[in-house]
Amino acid sequence: MSRRRIGFWYRFAAVLCKPPLVVLFKRDWRGMENIPADGGFITAVNHNSHLDPFLYAHFQYNTGRVPRFLAKHGLFKKGFVGAAMRGTGQIPVYRESTNALSAFRAAIDAVERGECVAFYPEGTLTRDPELWPMTGKTGVARVALQTKCPVIPVGQWGATDALAPYTKTPHFFPRKTHHVLAGEPVDLSAFYGKDITPDLLKEVTEVIMTAITAEVERLRGEKAPPKRYDPREARIAQRRKLQERDKSQASSGSSASGGTTEESSK
Repeated sequence: MSRRRIGFWYRFAAVLCKPPLVVLFKRDWRGMENIPADGGFITAVNHNSHLDPFLYAHFQYNTGRVPRFLAKHGLFKKGFVGAAMRGTGQIPVYRESTNALSAFRAAIDAVERGECVAFYPEGTLTRDPELWPMTGKTGVARVALQTKCPVIPVGQWGATDALAPYTKTPHFFPRKTHHVLAGEPVDLSAFYGKDITPDLLKEVTEVIMTAITAEVERLRGEKAPPKRYDPREARIAQRRKLQERDKSQASSGSSASGGTTEESSK
């Protein structure tokens, strides 16, 4: 998509957002040559700060190929933010409702129209203790397999220096650097033509997450842990830990109660 087709709302958002981003952040941007010049495609990006969607959007806007993000439907409802989200062509996600699949249909339509759809496959801020990409959700794999479009893995790093995950107070000074590295398209050709099953979607998602992690490793100059952090496994482990603690406390309470009864009977 050429710059002349970016549209009023995206240009207006850029006028508002780019000046403070330029002032507050230095930029280390690499891999712009891997962003397709035309045709529909997907970018798959890691997520570790509430600031990084703005920073990443700045990076991709400067390539001339504006991203369509998947975002919570509540942001589209009213006011200036809602008007901007609708005007810039962002895609609403309806979680846990009969409309939940509409976001993926809209993403497929956007790619087939020759646009870029930007996915955060993790679905939320990473919960990995060291902020590495965690396990991904399968929406990006579904769209990639159905459209057979290029999937560009993108790593970003540095926004957490200004705003750490799950915190509200930013620290902009001294000025921080936002690093972005867009890699070559992920080769998914081995998966084309197969039945799109849950297992296949998980396998393709893991291939994409591995490619994203490789870009983050290059930015950070270190290796990610061999096992990817899985929030579901962490929740199960936490529940087991709490259950074992409750059992232990119940057992200790029962023993103490028994001892007291025995002593009182003497």
